[in-house]
Amino acid sequence: MRKRTGITADGFNALALLLPYGLLFSLFIAIPIAIAIFLSLTYFNMVEFPSYAGFANYIAIFTQDATFFQHVLPNTLQFVLIVGPGGYVLAFIMAWVLAQIQPIPRTIYALCIYTPSLAGGVLVSTIWAMIFSGNQQGIINGALLSWNIIDQPIQFLLEARWIMPIMILVSLWSAMGIGFLAMLAGILNVNEEVYEAAYIDGIQNRFQEIIHITIPSLKPQMLFGAVMAIVGAFNNAGIGVALTGANPTPHYAGQLIPNHIDDFAFQRFEMGYAAALSVLLLCIVWVFSKVSYKLFGSSD
Repeated sequence: MRKRTGITADGFNALALLLPYGLLFSLFIAIPIAIAIFLSLTYFNMVEFPSYAGFANYIAIFTQDATFFQHVLPNTLQFVLIVGPGGYVLAFIMAWVLAQIQPIPRTIYALCIYTPSLAGGVLVSTIWAMIFSGNQQGIINGALLSWNIIDQPIQFLLEARWIMPIMILVSLWSAMGIGFLAMLAGILNVNEEVYEAAYIDGIQNRFQEIIHITIPSLKPQMLFGAVMAIVGAFNNAGIGVALTGANPTPHYAGQLIPNHIDDFAFQRFEMGYAAALSVLLLCIVWVFSKVSYKLFGSSD
């Protein structure tokens, strides 16, 4: 008896449903990553056709780029390890606090907290650049001068010791993004009967409630929030350049890997080297994401 071959109607429908996602994934993720990996193996100055260079760009990163290891990589790790977990913890705390109040004020507060993440790095940095301006018109300098705490303005955005703390502060202020909303929605949808049963079984206070009930019930939202916090921390790299108005930032104090990539790609026109840096950045983000999956992913 002859066997039937080909795609069944259900299989065809499944393929049709997956096709839009597959096209978008290929167009905006898979193909750009493949192009970046290819360019990272070439010498490409954006004028001449790329010429194959093997692993020369990667070797140059680890053996010749002193700025990368002295400033860029330490700055990036410091920034991400503070802004990522810090923004993540703040998002959970704010979501939990808002979940305890009435719906109407909760909506208003949630909108106010979420709005800075929508403003965009340039707009946010413009607002904070006014606050930390290095003249008498700067809000902080004006206040300190009027209170006779200082006798001359502090150059917040030019002195190396101030740039990174300001970047971290601004990034944390705008860190309440979509991960914050996911956590808030998750907390609001935890079954109240679970809390009641937990108190019957021996839960005695709110802290135990959060540790034993709320967080375990929010694993999908916590995972999503962790990934978004990591991505958001790397996306905020442009704040340092926008605040200081220079790339590289003064004394490389706020120089992160994305800024280093922009420097080589669009100022030095070494696109092959910039592509190698971008592949390295992709690997770093992947490692952080795997850690998040280990912490909050399903154990099934």
